[in-house]
Amino acid sequence: MKIGITQLVLQNMTLDDTLSLCQEAGYDAVELVFTEDRDLHPNMSETELESVRRTCEAAGVEIGSVIVNYAERGNLLSSDPGEQSRGSRCLERALEVAGALDVDGILLHPGQLTVAGTYEQAWDRLRDLLRDMAGVAARHRAAIGLENVWNKFLLSPREAREFIDEVGDPWVGIYLDTANMMAYGYPEHWIRSLGHRIKKVHIKDFSRRQHQFVNLLDGDTDWSAVMSELRSAGYRSSLIHEVGGDREALIDLGARLRRISTM
Repeated sequence: MKIGITQLVLQNMTLDDTLSLCQEAGYDAVELVFTEDRDLHPNMSETELESVRRTCEAAGVEIGSVIVNYAERGNLLSSDPGEQSRGSRCLERALEVAGALDVDGILLHPGQLTVAGTYEQAWDRLRDLLRDMAGVAARHRAAIGLENVWNKFLLSPREAREFIDEVGDPWVGIYLDTANMMAYGYPEHWIRSLGHRIKKVHIKDFSRRQHQFVNLLDGDTDWSAVMSELRSAGYRSSLIHEVGGDREALIDLGARLRRISTM
């Protein structure tokens, strides 16, 4: 599997600087983040996006996935129509950008569950939206990867599997974060349960004793088990780490992630 890094941990690093880091650290892939007031922004034209694609290709770095956030990101779990509309706008634009870049998947952070309404209502709203968006994903040939995040939603592998199966479309799956469940579960369980529903993977590590994210290989993750389960599930896409640090740390993280990928 190819290893990579997400721009989520690179703060305001430009595309050129990101690709330079990838080459120095040995990252094969990068997750690009399009936000307003950055060199990569949501409103880039088709010509500009083609230039991004060619720049990455010339650098020998694959675009592993895409995130698009407008300044007002919205919240797809909210009962507020305005929040839902803003969240849908980010999702649809992410699929359009991925299609223009010839990238096969995007990350979806659905937002935070709020106390308003019921859990079931939030479930149904998001399920129905993703059913509607599956056609957009198919048109752009970019899968929607719903990430397991600390948002009080989809708290078990069984629940995540049932949710994706209710959506019922191969263009919608899970963007698995290997550490976001470790305070209350095990990534091995999630991988076994989700199997082919896993579209993309974020790599992080977690110390249960400290109850915090830690550097790769310094936490409680059984990486041999995780990699074995990913291979058994047929996962063949990139492993994108989401761990920050200075340039020296980011280069070291490339070596750590490469070790993990060979376990």
